[in-house]
Amino acid sequence: MTDFDSKARAWDSNPVFQERADRIAAAIRAAIPLNPNMRALDYGCGTGLLSFPLKDVLGHITLKDSSAGMLEVLREKVVAQGIGNMTVRQADLTSQVAADPVRGSDDKDRYDLIYTSMVLHHIPDTAGILARFHALLNPGWLCVADLDREDGSFHGIEVDVIHGFEREFLQRLAESAGFTDVRFDTVFSIRKETEAGARDYPVFLMVARKP
Repeated sequence: MTDFDSKARAWDSNPVFQERADRIAAAIRAAIPLNPNMRALDYGCGTGLLSFPLKDVLGHITLKDSSAGMLEVLREKVVAQGIGNMTVRQADLTSQVAADPVRGSDDKDRYDLIYTSMVLHHIPDTAGILARFHALLNPGWLCVADLDREDGSFHGIEVDVIHGFEREFLQRLAESAGFTDVRFDTVFSIRKETEAGARDYPVFLMVARKP
């Protein structure tokens, strides 16, 4: 069982997670002309908090995550609410990136929109996953919500993650992957207690386009 598996049952009870997802969803809706013909991929979907506010304005959403525990909770929610335009799959795109970021086992899947929230800093190969997202898109949009660069205090310096992103650096990586019209907005701030006291960690939304 992974750390995310063990946290899955309590995930939706955290009001910060729910508010963050709602704010990011609102920012996506404001930035992109969503419509019922669009097929979307929510990667690192967890329990689906980001997709539920978007389900009624998109045609179909594929939700992928590597955590079986998170997906179990998500499937229960989909069934309980009788949602017909969501498909849930256990998948780890990073394994496909390691093999070939432009191909992989999901070549039949193409999307008009890919979005991800607080996932990118858990993926060591940022350039590789951006290239994979680009390969999975029809001409369409990528939305990435994640942390601004921080000193490691968000997770703890001992946790093996990327400690947020410099926006200009991430923009260059996205453009190198083939994306255009890259822009950033601050959409949320997470307040956490640290050893040095309470501090705020800004969350950006990067919106980019595949022509």
